[in-house]
Amino acid sequence: MKPFAIFAALVVAIVASNSLFTVRENEYAVLFQFGAIKRSDYAPGLHVKAPFVQNVRKFDKRLLTVDSEPERYLTSERKDVLVDFYAKWRIADVARFYSSFQGDEALATQRLLQIVREPLRQAFQQRKLQEVVAGRGDLILQVVKLSDDAARALGIEVVDVRMIRIDLPEDGDVLPSVFNRMRTERQQVANDLRGQGQEASETIRSDADRQSRVLLAEAQRDAQKIRGEGDARAAEIYARAYNTDPEFYAFNRSLEAYRESFRGKDGVLVLDKNSEFFRYFGEDARR
Repeated sequence: MKPFAIFAALVVAIVASNSLFTVRENEYAVLFQFGAIKRSDYAPGLHVKAPFVQNVRKFDKRLLTVDSEPERYLTSERKDVLVDFYAKWRIADVARFYSSFQGDEALATQRLLQIVREPLRQAFQQRKLQEVVAGRGDLILQVVKLSDDAARALGIEVVDVRMIRIDLPEDGDVLPSVFNRMRTERQQVANDLRGQGQEASETIRSDADRQSRVLLAEAQRDAQKIRGEGDARAAEIYARAYNTDPEFYAFNRSLEAYRESFRGKDGVLVLDKNSEFFRYFGEDARR
């Protein structure tokens, strides 16, 4: 009796292990019966299947990445570019995904790369190189939409496509021509800036010269005004001094005349000794 109970328990355990299965939140589960899909809409949790007759395969529900090797594409101006990109995708319809690829993720990856390459090639052929670089965001949106529309029929959702870099092949004439164009454009910008600087310099110099002339004219005007006021003040002082003491005024003016006349050491002054010029030198000086 005891061996039979052990055997029965073993049979029950085997049947139970083949009847129960769990589905995680990050998984899809597909139920097969004799190789045909019976169900694919399982929610996360514990589920039951017919033992030995039915089997379950699970697939990743999370976001997956497919990376491409750099490939050549032609722009609308017939220029070669090397594009390195990757795509983010996930299984949208697990039953259709299995029917399309027999559940082979590697096969799905290869097919997805082909799907993404075609709209990417079309997008490059419709744009010039400068438009590709400047309008990368719009290009990506177009590629994602076209790729997702084509991949939906296979049970795949294309979430995003990103270009890691866009390079110019070194074995062609594109790279030198681009560098030459960039050099020409930079030279043109430099010439424009240099011209603007020269124009600004002339404007500043002209303005400075104008201000200098205005300041000098104003200074000369103020100097003439001050000098005139000083002369008027001096004349007023001289007149007041003359009116106060004419003899002292005459004496002071004579001293100033003597000082100015005998300032130079080599000067010669020929005058009559009885000249009014020597009136304050006394009789001895006149002899």
